[in-house]
Amino acid sequence: MFNRHALAMVGHKASAVTTSRRGFLKLAGAGAGLSLAMKLPAAEQISDAQQAGETFAPNAFLRITPDNRITLVMKHLEMGQGTYTGLTTLVAEELDADWDLIDLEAAPADAARYKNLHWGAQGTGGSSAMANSFLQMREAGATARQMLINAAAEQWAVPAGELTTANSTVIHTASQRSATYGELADQAASLSVPAAEQVRLKSPSQFRLIGRKVSRKDRGKNNGTAIFTQDIQLNGMLTAVVAHPPRFGAVVMNFDAAAARQVKGVVDVVAIPSGVAVLAKDFWSAKTGRDKLQITWDERDAISKGSEELLAEYRQLSASPGLVARQEGDAATRLQGAEDPLALEFEFPYLAHAAMEPMNCVAKVTADGCEIWNGDQVQTMDQGAIAATLGLKPEQVKINTLLAGGSFGRRANPLSDYVLESVQIAKSQSGVPVKLVWTREDDMRAGYYRPLYLHSLKGSVNEQGYPQAWQQRIVGQSIIKGTAFEAFLVKDGIDGTSVEGAADLPYQVPDLQVELHTTENQVPVQWWRAVGHTHTAFSTEVFLDQLARKGGKDPYELRKELLAGHPRHLGVLKLAAEKAGWGRKLPANRGMGIAVHESFNSYVAEVAEVSVAEDGSFRVEKITCAVDCGLAINPDIIEAQMQGGIGYGLSAALMSEITLEDGQVKQSNFHDYQVLRMDQMPEIEVHIVPSAEPPTGVGEPGTPPVAPAVANALSAVTGEVYTRLPLPRNLKA
Repeated sequence: MFNRHALAMVGHKASAVTTSRRGFLKLAGAGAGLSLAMKLPAAEQISDAQQAGETFAPNAFLRITPDNRITLVMKHLEMGQGTYTGLTTLVAEELDADWDLIDLEAAPADAARYKNLHWGAQGTGGSSAMANSFLQMREAGATARQMLINAAAEQWAVPAGELTTANSTVIHTASQRSATYGELADQAASLSVPAAEQVRLKSPSQFRLIGRKVSRKDRGKNNGTAIFTQDIQLNGMLTAVVAHPPRFGAVVMNFDAAAARQVKGVVDVVAIPSGVAVLAKDFWSAKTGRDKLQITWDERDAISKGSEELLAEYRQLSASPGLVARQEGDAATRLQGAEDPLALEFEFPYLAHAAMEPMNCVAKVTADGCEIWNGDQVQTMDQGAIAATLGLKPEQVKINTLLAGGSFGRRANPLSDYVLESVQIAKSQSGVPVKLVWTREDDMRAGYYRPLYLHSLKGSVNEQGYPQAWQQRIVGQSIIKGTAFEAFLVKDGIDGTSVEGAADLPYQVPDLQVELHTTENQVPVQWWRAVGHTHTAFSTEVFLDQLARKGGKDPYELRKELLAGHPRHLGVLKLAAEKAGWGRKLPANRGMGIAVHESFNSYVAEVAEVSVAEDGSFRVEKITCAVDCGLAINPDIIEAQMQGGIGYGLSAALMSEITLEDGQVKQSNFHDYQVLRMDQMPEIEVHIVPSAEPPTGVGEPGTPPVAPAVANALSAVTGEVYTRLPLPRNLKA
């Protein structure tokens, strides 16, 4: 969801991107051992503070102690996507570290040292963790390794060039001497930072960890030892739950807390901007107290419309031109003269993130500052929001980043919604830690959503059966407008995340136009896994399939021809089709559908195989996936992320839906906002395109292609066209 970027090639010499070595400093007061802090010399990496004239800010990533343990500081949140393992792989590769001797800790909130190099702020998202860290983490490991070699060379009075490293040990083969990194740590810490030409990154042929499956570092999730926000217990801590308005846009008019205060365990009831909070000694008391609140809501500015009414309004808007996001040729004129043009309307509901761990945050506010414990996804944003709310300086806000039980974008709320709630409540209990807990019902009915969208597409094919005209009008709310991201993600009134995947359609179509109508209402919206690609991939890939059928073309063969100038799209397309056996004879009532899509600089093609029963029910039997994400840092995690993304996308394709009725959300939990169960998961086969390109992301790109692949497969069986998500459960209904 963020800006594109460029990375140096694999095997890049460190000095080529590190224009200054002044950035490597020993950290004073870190105790015995070796600590490294790496500054960021490249101009594009310089923080605002640096641009204001300050010197380079340090960026510390590793410590080595005399007991030969290595502690790596993780600048990105681990929420199940494997970031901790990936970052460790990059450092350990260049450090030649013993994998089992590496410990991890989450970085503090400090954008100067731990910023995402693609964003300029500290945070995790946009499938950018590995891409932005690839060289930075390797350089940190390589520089530490060179300092340890230099320490051994000095100690043994031998040339550094005669020394090698392996498994956290420096070795001098000629004299048969060796020393562990821990044994050399103190001496290494006393040395000057090596000159740039002394530090070289490995070539890909030397990799022993990158490109291979290694054991994961985010351990403890299957035995209860992993620590999430919900596990935090502090002395004197209170638990808080909040009564939110039943309709978006409503506010508290007045409330009676007398009955709530009578509940055993309830300590206090306080009004906050988003509702009324009940504080108690435990969760159940707080929830029971909340249920007894008598609140009168002022709903004069609240939404009272339902999803169908909103869609009707969107439909009206789609009849008129919107802001032009892309134009080539003259699609409107071409369509006016076309015989029997194809016109399809696509509908996408609001969607909840529905992470396994609902929103929660522990906050403690004192006169001197604020400390929070949270699976924090964008520390810089939350730190700034808290500081502004409490009238503090950002450095007075300490964030303890914990593991997160999923997020899918929800914990990166651009308004820091639940984080600020916890702080506002804690402010009322000076010095007392407060754990805010949203129930799943709270987040389902008062949270943030992937926007409702409507796409209207018209197209035509020429006499040879190839697409000639393509006009696409997208209608929906902006998730960027009104946030800090608006300045660079909304251009000429167009929210780039609303049209991504459509405005950059890779297919060769002579007359192409993509337009956007941005709507406004009180429903809070936010990026959802893969953001705009989740609806644009569906509309574009289903529409192309139907154009192929209209032109008498095989959908796969047509894609191949139209993607002639896009080798990476073609690579995954061909690989997925080959592995799935595209074109083979299928049993009766079985069909295949294909879709290919680029998101977050990664390319994914998926082939769905479905079976349709006599009664109209259907089952997704298999998904064959091909992904090109550049250099594969860890094939095991890439496969897992593709599987997870496909399962997540299938939930939206088959069953998940948030609907409004009279301005209220109808769904409340997993019984009526269903997600894929284990027994509904199809067989998934993942194939990775070998590549020497810089690594890109895998957290989100697996999601967008699966829904259109399934819809196209169903069309292949039934001959019908499916343009609304979730897909109908019974194709005959």
